[in-house]
Amino acid sequence: MMQLFDWPALMALGLHQLKLSPEVFWGLTPLELTIMAGGVAGAVPVVTRSRLDALCAEFPDI
Repeated sequence: MMQLFDWPALMALGLHQLKLSPEVFWGLTPLELTIMAGGVAGAVPVVTRSRLDALCAEFPDI
């Protein structure tokens, strides 16, 4: 079975280094935790309105 997350390391980061409460830690999304941990700025592309319009035109709902 493949494990996608290193839970002990993530929990140590969130609970010990970032000093989050368990409730806050477990309420975060992976992206939020990455950003709080100092994830690289600009690493997550932002979908602009023009890009969203282009995607809607390319993949219309039928």
